[in-house]
Amino acid sequence: VQLQASGGGLVQAGGSLRLTCATSERTFSSYHMGWFRQGPGKEREFVATIRRSGDNIYYADSVKGRFIISRDNAKNTVYLQMNSLKPEDTAVYYCAADRVFPIATPRYWGQETQVTVSS
Repeated sequence: VQLQASGGGLVQAGGSLRLTCATSERTFSSYHMGWFRQGPGKEREFVATIRRSGDNIYYADSVKGRFIISRDNAKNTVYLQMNSLKPEDTAVYYCAADRVFPIATPRYWGQETQVTVSS
């Protein structure tokens, strides 16, 4: 499964960004999807995951209430709406896919997109 992430950039604290992860995979709707991130000098960490049907979602405590994960199976796309961004959200973000839910150790990783939040 090839995943292409986009939407990262530079934003001021308190701002918003929306990340997009798209694939041409025809069986996209059969995969659970997730977002992970790796901040400077930190290990990669879980951010959010969404069940293939979209009816079950988990968030990391650090983003709960600020980030929203969603998916459009008709467009083979998963989104991460990031609001009220903080400098500590600065990281390289990855989308991921797996057939196991919730996603913990994804089988498929997408390309990274950089998010930088200035204070």
